Amino acid sequence: MQFNIFSFITQIAVLVVALGAVHRPLGAYLAKVADDGGHFRWERWVYRAAGVGSDSGQTWNAYARSVLAFSIAGVLVVYVAQRIQPLLSGGQAAGVDPWVAMNTAVSFVTNTNWQAYVPESTLGFVVQMAFLAVQNFVSAALGIAVSFALMRGFARRSSGSLGNFWVDLTRLTFRVLLPLSAVAAVVLLSAGVVQNFWPAEVHNAVTGVSQSIPGGPVASQEAIKVLGTNGGGYFNANSAHPFENPSSFTNLFEVFLILLIPSALPYTFGRMVGDRKQGYTVLTVMASLWLISMTAMAWTMAAAPDLGEGLEQRFGPAASGIFATSTTLTSTGAVNASHDSLPPLAGGMAMFNMMLGEVAPGGVGSGLYGMLVLAIVAVFLAGLMVGRTPEYLGKKIQARHMTLAALYLLVTPVLVLVLTGAATLVPDAVAQAPAQGPHQFSELLYAFTSGANNNGSAFGGITTSGPLLSTLMAAAMWLGRILPIVLVLALAGCFAAQEPIPPSPGTLATYGPLFAGLLGAVTFLLTALNYFPALALGPIAEGTFQ
Repeated sequence: MQFNIFSFITQIAVLVVALGAVHRPLGAYLAKVADDGGHFRWERWVYRAAGVGSDSGQTWNAYARSVLAFSIAGVLVVYVAQRIQPLLSGGQAAGVDPWVAMNTAVSFVTNTNWQAYVPESTLGFVVQMAFLAVQNFVSAALGIAVSFALMRGFARRSSGSLGNFWVDLTRLTFRVLLPLSAVAAVVLLSAGVVQNFWPAEVHNAVTGVSQSIPGGPVASQEAIKVLGTNGGGYFNANSAHPFENPSSFTNLFEVFLILLIPSALPYTFGRMVGDRKQGYTVLTVMASLWLISMTAMAWTMAAAPDLGEGLEQRFGPAASGIFATSTTLTSTGAVNASHDSLPPLAGGMAMFNMMLGEVAPGGVGSGLYGMLVLAIVAVFLAGLMVGRTPEYLGKKIQARHMTLAALYLLVTPVLVLVLTGAATLVPDAVAQAPAQGPHQFSELLYAFTSGANNNGSAFGGITTSGPLLSTLMAAAMWLGRILPIVLVLALAGCFAAQEPIPPSPGTLATYGPLFAGLLGAVTFLLTALNYFPALALGPIAEGTFQ
């Protein structure tokens, strides 16, 4: 197959127009949800049932404890549900292997959705719908809630409160994710995505070969899978499966859903801090990185001599490149092609996208708060260059802020590089990546990059269902999710306690082309410094000597 540049540019243009049309209204609605002082009746029922005080604010410590308690409870519930699946399914589905169940529970609670199993044959309807799909909603809501907390930290004056986690979680689930998912599911269903409760049927083809054709509530799961940047497919082939993604329209619509909320949150940020130029600057950097990455992916795929194996024939290389770029620049992990079969440099681009911190525009919530941490670092560096105390949105950047920001930026690279290095020293782990030469290292590097960044996509050659890699991947996913969130909440608490200072003639303007360029350069350089040696051992070496 040849890379069609016209198709590539046309699809990019459609996405830009569609996302631009909804950026402002959705961003404004999210800001309203964040600051609404009232509660709907059914929300009060939820608070009462959970024993939550809906009108009380939380300090950053209390907010972080709530996030941690909710996440731990989610892991335990999802793990137990998989283990007792024979009871839940009336004996129609077997219990899940304990190592796989542990990995899957951590995966879905952390919004990673790494799948070390075959979904259509391992899990029944009850576990898929009542447990995994629920985590798709609440893990996405949790990420947006943390971004709300950081935005409130910048906006509030001498306050110890960042809002209430339980209120944020409930509102985002019921007011944002459920309505949008319902609309998206109807669109997907009308476009041919499967939605039924039929068991797998065996059909005999004209050749006499029997084939099992599974059914299931796919459209309803697919909607939140992409809207919440989750990525866990109902089928093992994910969005390459025709029941999940039957046409070029659904393929582009799924990319639109992946980018929808992350691209609207910068407008929410501008509204909440009272300066929309700040939000537009953040959006400009996100969009520029997205377009640059898209261009690089197109170049690597167009230059490849053979694009046949591993790419879905229905969509073609252009659509596969757009999907691969968007899913790795966000924390989605959904795929419509085998990333293991991408040209080496294209696979390297997919890895580099995740290594950027998935901030272009990133996962729901996590993309925005990741970019804001990078903005703090950019302001600090600019302050060093001109000899002034750095300020961001009227808040002084002090030593404790930079300590928290530096720890945030170091958590993921340390997890990726240390765990990848450790895995390469264990023969049993290396044996689970059966490729040869640099690609074998690439498979391990990609796996831990995906896990620690809560992405969930993979180079398909690696197997992580055994005890060792299941445990290492679970550690990468859990620490890669929880540690950055705690650091972001601590940062938000520090800023919320400050009294804003008025801008002076020497204050750096944190909007406009100059700051956008600085922020983009900081994002790129930090990633290059952390990961270039590892990339040189894997995809760069593979692409250079192929």
